[in-house]
Amino acid sequence: MPEGDTLHRTASRLRPALIDQPLVRLEAPRLVGPRPRIGERILGVESVGKNLLIRFESRIVLQTHMMMTGSWHLYRTGERWRRQAHLMRALVEVDGWVAVCFSAPVVRTFVEGSAATPVDHLGPDLCRDDADLDEALRRMASIPEPALTIAEVLLDQRVAAGIGNVYKSEVLFACRLDPFTPVSRVDEPTRRRLLETATRQLRANLGDGPRATVPGGLAVYGRQRRACLACGTPIVMRRHGRQARSTYWCPRCQVSHERQ
Repeated sequence: MPEGDTLHRTASRLRPALIDQPLVRLEAPRLVGPRPRIGERILGVESVGKNLLIRFESRIVLQTHMMMTGSWHLYRTGERWRRQAHLMRALVEVDGWVAVCFSAPVVRTFVEGSAATPVDHLGPDLCRDDADLDEALRRMASIPEPALTIAEVLLDQRVAAGIGNVYKSEVLFACRLDPFTPVSRVDEPTRRRLLETATRQLRANLGDGPRATVPGGLAVYGRQRRACLACGTPIVMRRHGRQARSTYWCPRCQVSHERQ
């Protein structure tokens, strides 16, 4: 599933092929918003959380939100696609290259600078070197539902962008925190440690190679019923929250951190 590090890597792959190139073709059968003109140049490709943004010289920005299913592929012109054509949601072609977005639930454009944009509500992107953790802490403290679990809050892209199910589980294990602790019972030093850990893990996975948070791979995510690397207790998985998102944790290592 795409998380912040995945989109960051995707933007890094697309950028050299697309930047400063004239648009040859744009296809987006479900596009909501204005279309850039054929021939105008592409000025930027960047990731913001689970969004990929392609900026055109007309100030039109193509936004695709990956959610749980979307992905971008880059092909040489004429190269066979690795996924079926009916899953295409956006296609951006320049001389020699075709960038194709498959299965993204959200494909829309907006005009930069004309009004509030669809990504303005997002918290600091933890993949970025300049991510403002103090702002993320402030947003976490302003959560209007204090009974929400810390696992749910870490997934809230309005608090900090980039964390998905994988990093939520891995960060909570690294900090030895029970995922189902209400956010109101997590003290500020622990909140900061969670965000710092998420930032460190995300940035460590921005390069090539398989995702890893511990030597050899992941500590808990996807390891249901396998032995905890720290204590040997079987890892547990549970779906919870409004979207029934999966969380993996060690019931022995991860304890509730309550406010004193």
